[in-house]
Amino acid sequence: MSKLEVHIGGTFAGMKRRALGAVQRAKAGETVSESHLSFASLDVFTAIMTPKRLDLLRHVHREPQASVAALARALGRDYKRVHEDVEALTAAGLLDRQEGILQAPYDAIRAELVM
Repeated sequence: MSKLEVHIGGTFAGMKRRALGAVQRAKAGETVSESHLSFASLDVFTAIMTPKRLDLLRHVHREPQASVAALARALGRDYKRVHEDVEALTAAGLLDRQEGILQAPYDAIRAELVM
């Protein structure tokens, strides 16, 4: 299962530690395939990951879409709002466009909130 690791409120030192750990594991011969995203705060994350956007991600995970228009029709939502959601999720790294197809190329999102 592919996972996207989301870090909320972490530090640069934490990002550095994750990257160096992956490098060390790769040098030791381990196959390293990790996806990480970092958000400065919970406020930043929740501004991007709204309930409707989470529904959109789940739908795209199940059924990748060829266009925003097709996605809006499938969700029964207004094109303009879906386009805004796709742009926000793509800019944040939560949604991917590969060869023109909208995809959520992971099976789970694991979020860690640093206190």
